[in-house]
Amino acid sequence: MEEFKVVIEGSGKHLHVTREHLDILFGKGFELEPKKALSQPGQYASTQKVDITGPKGTMKGLTIIGPCRKQTQVELSFTDARALGLTPPIRLSGDLAGSPGCTITGPCGTVTIDEGVIVSKRHLHCCPEDAEKYGITDHEIVQVKVGGERALIFDEVEARVGPTHATFIHVDYDEINAAALFSDTVGTVLKK
Repeated sequence: MEEFKVVIEGSGKHLHVTREHLDILFGKGFELEPKKALSQPGQYASTQKVDITGPKGTMKGLTIIGPCRKQTQVELSFTDARALGLTPPIRLSGDLAGSPGCTITGPCGTVTIDEGVIVSKRHLHCCPEDAEKYGITDHEIVQVKVGGERALIFDEVEARVGPTHATFIHVDYDEINAAALFSDTVGTVLKK
């Protein structure tokens, strides 16, 4: 079988918001303005930015990823979280139970969430065609090998297989920096 090579993307600090919270932060009926399409179909970085406040301070200018979601969620690296005085769990998107909250400030208002701050778990988005071709199943744990001066193997990478996924690996910027992945980098998926 040929090697399963996938582009690795860094996921910077950002958040997803509910329709209700967007109305509070930016005004009733406000619509996010797409700035840049992301690799996952239908998702985009908006031009809208907000500030996040935790026990130790405020981080300015986090980008909202659209479209709106069912839950408001803030995704940070551990470096970012520690600067705010937060200790979030490592989770897949949407798994927010028991995570810490924060205060989100936009130009029109402020929202305080009781939970919703996470460090994104390393994950492999995988379309069904690639999953079938390489024998990957939804929620399977794989490894991803990268070369270069700081070559390493990312372990505990969870596959997310589905028709709304394009095949890419997402890691946060702490991990990007640890492996010196500063340009388009391809990793090799290894079955455990």
